[in-house]
Amino acid sequence: MSERIDERITQRYAVLSPQERRAAETLLEHLDDLATYRSAELADMAGVSKATMSRLFRSLGFSDFDEVRDHLRALRSAGEPRRVDGVPTVVAHLEHEQESLKAALECPVLDDIVALLAGARRVLVVGWRNSHPVALHLRQQLAHARSDVRLAPLPGQVISEELADLVAGDAVVVVGFRRRPADFGAFLTEACGTGATVVLLGDPTARRHAATAAYWLECPVSSTLAFDSYAAAMSLVSVLADGVLSTLGRPARDRVADISAAYTRLAEVE
Repeated sequence: MSERIDERITQRYAVLSPQERRAAETLLEHLDDLATYRSAELADMAGVSKATMSRLFRSLGFSDFDEVRDHLRALRSAGEPRRVDGVPTVVAHLEHEQESLKAALECPVLDDIVALLAGARRVLVVGWRNSHPVALHLRQQLAHARSDVRLAPLPGQVISEELADLVAGDAVVVVGFRRRPADFGAFLTEACGTGATVVLLGDPTARRHAATAAYWLECPVSSTLAFDSYAAAMSLVSVLADGVLSTLGRPARDRVADISAAYTRLAEVE
């Protein structure tokens, strides 16, 4: 059975016994952190026996509660917000973030990508859904250091329009964290077909697309929390932009100064 646990409960609810229904309702009430409980605890909360809870799991297509946990962890790995390892502590969260930062910033091709972004005629940064804020930040940072850095997709635009002017000598940074759009792979292939050099930045679930791109930047977003963390991704953006600024030297610093002067003339920032 490939259905989610809540879908299985909905499909089976009419044939469940009154006790099993009570147990099922308890599962639904605790879907966000279900994997943090033991089967006996769930039975106590529902006011049913452990045997009833076990019968419910089997009725839903799970051999036992361990299989339910595996099912919930698979949903979390796919990007669905939920707790699977108990109530997180600040210390555990910090340690996990440090591990993610280390993994992201130890990429062996980081210098090559910096050189690419500094030397490209044009840079297009692409990102959908949760990837869009990371793409937006990368575009904003790079635009301080160099000209002709574009963001896609823009509101009201389709992505094909952004590929039309790309040629060899251009760079495309595709940000693809989990829960990517269904046509993500097709877009990567199309972007590579323009002749531009494509960089793929994503979490480990995007590794299956890595062979399509010229460069692969792996950046974890898994977290001890219910939601993914993009701290390592934003830090990686800062490292890339800093590298481009340093590589371009005086022209980049002059551009930063010109932008700051324009801010002042227009009173755009405090």
